[in-house]
Amino acid sequence: MNPSWKEAVTDFEVFLRLEKSLSPNSIEAYIDDVTKLHSFIESEKPGKLPAAVTYHDLKDFLAWFNKSSANARTQARVLSGIRAFFRYLLIEGAISENPSALIESPKIGLKLPVVLSVEEIDRIIAAIDLSKQEGHRNKAIIETLYGAGLRVSELVNLRITDINFGEGYVVVTGKGNKQRLVPIGSKALKEIGLYRQERNQMKTITDTNILFLNRMGRRLSRVTVFNILKELAAKAGVRKKISPHTFRHSFATHLVEAGADLRAVQEMLGHESILTTEIYTHIDRSFLKDTLMLFHPRS
Repeated sequence: MNPSWKEAVTDFEVFLRLEKSLSPNSIEAYIDDVTKLHSFIESEKPGKLPAAVTYHDLKDFLAWFNKSSANARTQARVLSGIRAFFRYLLIEGAISENPSALIESPKIGLKLPVVLSVEEIDRIIAAIDLSKQEGHRNKAIIETLYGAGLRVSELVNLRITDINFGEGYVVVTGKGNKQRLVPIGSKALKEIGLYRQERNQMKTITDTNILFLNRMGRRLSRVTVFNILKELAAKAGVRKKISPHTFRHSFATHLVEAGADLRAVQEMLGHESILTTEIYTHIDRSFLKDTLMLFHPRS
């Protein structure tokens, strides 16, 4: 078995989708990483097949890629995709040794995510013009992102039938199509209810069960949600660099600061590992440090 690049990449994509159950976004990122490697190998050593790629080829590729990307996180992410590809080739028997096994990852410092204060979230919500057609929808979007800690992909795919208004929870379909139950606050449910009254008056609805729709009656794109939040933050005078994920970070951080159990937060966020959730304990410690610096007489 000595597949061509096209065959190997196609089979790798199927493996990621069916065997690993990765999300379309993750699959796209992995395939893009392998495509970058293929382009480099083809330019340096035309005709060299995936099974013939060596440790030194990968070192040369990473040296070339790192010149154009000073960001250690980007370098580490690309290396992760390359490693996954060669692990797949090893599983399939296309190679007998993994050339990426001894490649070291770039050192990445702990990067704390941007978090909004409750006051900043209130200011952003207050900046919404409820007299506009999309006003209640946008308010419901923010309350849902912050009230349930959803990823933006989970938000735009949220269905009306996923919401249990009586019990106060939503069924969220996360990465790898894994479902979890997440409690949702009364504020978010109230705003969703108000938005649905306006939604029911839309003349044309293509995606009938999708909750958040654009003016054409179709599901919102992730980019549209990003632009809505960016515009509202600017209007509210919030200077932090925010995205839909900022509200998810804020949801988790405020829970941890208030003393919530880390395992419970992990469950609500849908993290596979508790190590991912532990980033919020670092944020909490930075909050404690700021408090010390502000109020301790020896600081």
